[in-house]
Amino acid sequence: MLRMEENKKKYEFIEDLPGVGPATAGKLRELGYHTVESLAMATSRELEPVGVSEKKAFQIIEAARSSIGIAFIRADELYKMRKSVLRLTSGSKALDKILAGGLETQTITEFYGEYGSGKSQMCHQLCVNVQLPPERGGLNGGVLYIDTENTFRLERIVQMAKFLGLDPEQAVKNIIYAEAYTSDHQMFLLENADEIIKANNIKLIIIDSLTAHFRSEYIGREMLASRQQKLNKHMHKLVSLARAFN
Repeated sequence: MLRMEENKKKYEFIEDLPGVGPATAGKLRELGYHTVESLAMATSRELEPVGVSEKKAFQIIEAARSSIGIAFIRADELYKMRKSVLRLTSGSKALDKILAGGLETQTITEFYGEYGSGKSQMCHQLCVNVQLPPERGGLNGGVLYIDTENTFRLERIVQMAKFLGLDPEQAVKNIIYAEAYTSDHQMFLLENADEIIKANNIKLIIIDSLTAHFRSEYIGREMLASRQQKLNKHMHKLVSLARAFN
């Protein structure tokens, strides 16, 4: 039997969730959970540092999930939800064709290749493309850019914006930038990004490079398991943000 509940109560702030008072909300924010959407993607184990019981953590998460509509649904509803997935042009017709129309929202797209193969160039191009209107393949949105190798160049953004007919000054303002100095710093930046995403209509998160710090800090076979666990957690957060904020 499939039980589906409708007209669930909507919660705007994490303090509004059942069982979350000011003190608990403060601890949740310290952990990086600033919005109902981010809590909906959490696990009860991830909330252990808050000091609540596993049962209470589960109730908080379930209330958040119910609020944003994460539950059993009929396949026809899933079809309607899939229509909310947007596509961002890469700027290359050939690549867009391979990607079935462009880069999808609500997921991760990874570009990999040798040094000098154009990965950072693609990141810069996407920073500008995402600001285009939908009829030109954009998403009318901003960018959250985490730079781990000091490869971000504003002059390239300005050049690309001018070429596409955008206001260079506004294009630069629509990019929220941070440089990550370690893998821990990189994870911290992402863990505390949900409020920034919500406030700035962020439609694209770029991490260039995702794995550089992890590779340099976790050296040797004996560190492989630790590195993968940490990287998997980081990727999980990325997926959670992508799904929560489209």
